[in-house]
Amino acid sequence: MDNKDNDFDVLIVGAGISGIGMAAHMEEMCPGKRYAILERRDNLGGTWDLFRYPGVRSDSDMHTLGFIFEPWRHEKSIADGPAILDYLHRIVDERGIRENIRFGMCVETADFDSASARWIVTVVTGEGERKRLTANWLYLGSGYYDYDEPYDPGFELGEFAGKVVHPQFWPEDLAYDGKNVVVIGSGATAVTIVPSMAKHAAKVTMLQRTPTWMFSRPARDGMANTLRKILPERVAYKITRWKNVLLQDVAFKRAQTRPEKVKDFLTKKMRENLGDKYDAAAFTPPYDPWDQRLCLVPDADLFEAIKSGKADVVTGRIARFAKDRVVLEDGREIPADILVTATGLKLAVAGKIAVSVDGEPVDFAQRFYYKGCMFSNLPNLAVVFGYLNASWTLRADLNAAYVCEVLNLMDEKGADIAVPALSQAEENALEEDDIFDFSSGYIQRSKAIMPRNAVSFPWRLNQDYRVDRKQMKRDPIDDGILHFKGVSHAPDDHAAPAPSSTARSPT
Repeated sequence: MDNKDNDFDVLIVGAGISGIGMAAHMEEMCPGKRYAILERRDNLGGTWDLFRYPGVRSDSDMHTLGFIFEPWRHEKSIADGPAILDYLHRIVDERGIRENIRFGMCVETADFDSASARWIVTVVTGEGERKRLTANWLYLGSGYYDYDEPYDPGFELGEFAGKVVHPQFWPEDLAYDGKNVVVIGSGATAVTIVPSMAKHAAKVTMLQRTPTWMFSRPARDGMANTLRKILPERVAYKITRWKNVLLQDVAFKRAQTRPEKVKDFLTKKMRENLGDKYDAAAFTPPYDPWDQRLCLVPDADLFEAIKSGKADVVTGRIARFAKDRVVLEDGREIPADILVTATGLKLAVAGKIAVSVDGEPVDFAQRFYYKGCMFSNLPNLAVVFGYLNASWTLRADLNAAYVCEVLNLMDEKGADIAVPALSQAEENALEEDDIFDFSSGYIQRSKAIMPRNAVSFPWRLNQDYRVDRKQMKRDPIDDGILHFKGVSHAPDDHAAPAPSSTARSPT
């Protein structure tokens, strides 16, 4: 390889929503920068390529899960996995991104060399070969969960003789027509799988230890579809996007300030949807709405499956697994030919990459977030961790635009390094905040590995998109906290950077 094949201005890890979003922003805002996307799988799409379980779909509307720069054109606002993949494929082809994706490359280590201002990145190919790439910037769009290992609740399957599958590793040839299926779990994945499998299975039972707050809405956004007919596409998309941002924000904040009112509202809607099939014990969680993420039920499909008798919800604790059934602690038995363990994800920080600076390992749990994007005293690195209370892509768009502006300012200054500086005295003066106060199991199990947060911006991963957007636009990039500096380079240290545009963010 010559230098141009292994040295870049920016290396992006992950060809899912976050990575593709960053590449698209670079194409528009930093067209002179050389970048590559490193994707460990053989296909793009990230989550939407990995998960292949029945009915896989978004649990956020596509006018906010879609990118700010690319209108969502489908009739359905709550989209299935294949439609989302089509959207991503169209973006990478229309914007010339595909040629910059390197598939089958798993990033193993990344060490920042301060003397040369380069990330030295070790990747492992699908054939087991190790290669070294270098870049000035590293952008981690690798998501927030472990692709290799889902959460294992430690079930002792005993004498169970049927098939056991996890949604993260769904077998293509799983036959369930006429079978009794037990889906263990009550989160978004279970709520999606149950009505889809119920179309063909004999009976699908959602077995939950704790009920989940659910809310039904149409999969089609009537306002969006009407606006597209009478307004230019981008104008209609922008209006719908902001309408949905506002509705999400109002609903979340009302759940925080008036939880009993929101409980009554959600309960009333579930009663209406289920009629005489409504069971308060199965649909009344012991926590307030949005203490865990609200489960979306598009077109009331789960409720319709329950009313038809093809699905039901059982609340209880598992005592043991018999040959062809699940036995609960209270003695009830649920027939089962197939078990689906929709028991949650296992979170991972930085895509499980061993990150270091000058050979010293980086412990992200000891770093403070900076503007929900970078980390204290960690140079030339950005990451995407989406909102817990809104669509992932809202954060991904903000972070990608911000990093592009940082890159352009570095060019103006002749700087090689940008680092959010936090002295020990300043760190000691910060008041910490627990932004991961959701009671969801996957959050609680992973708090020990999460980066730190202060009570106020910029040292936090804020959870309010509208506030974040204003602050990211209002606050200067050169804010006195983000420090810029240059380093001396030998003539052949790395490829000379191409001139870059100072185009502004599309956000």
